[in-house]
Amino acid sequence: MNSVNLTGRLTRDPEIRYTDGGTSIARFSIAVDRKFTQENGPKADFPNCIAFGKTAEFIEKWFSKGMKIEVTGRIQTGSYKNQDGNTVYTTDVVAEQVGFAESKASNSASNGSSKEGSPAPGDDGFMDIPADIEDEMPF
Repeated sequence: MNSVNLTGRLTRDPEIRYTDGGTSIARFSIAVDRKFTQENGPKADFPNCIAFGKTAEFIEKWFSKGMKIEVTGRIQTGSYKNQDGNTVYTTDVVAEQVGFAESKASNSASNGSSKEGSPAPGDDGFMDIPADIEDEMPF
């Protein structure tokens, strides 16, 4: 079974594009901490992710660089010829479901940024969920 679950922080703002048919595509990468590391070895991995349709629109509206995200999806490999004629092999995580991995208050405190239109935390530390969020959920 081809299934992957990742939790990490976006390394940059998601890049959103649209096909000629109007389908939205979000490309982003996340920093995922490794549980075990070798001495002087990398402490994180940086998988490239891609999402389509409603999931991509949800990412565009609610996520930005530094935010912690949960991604559930599948691994997809591919290849293409670059300008020099060499074959380049790719591996992407196709995000089928995404979710918030921390509260807005935690995110704002950790990176000092906020996305316009995002819900703000209330006095009790929990964020207020907009009434129309159900219309935008990709699942």
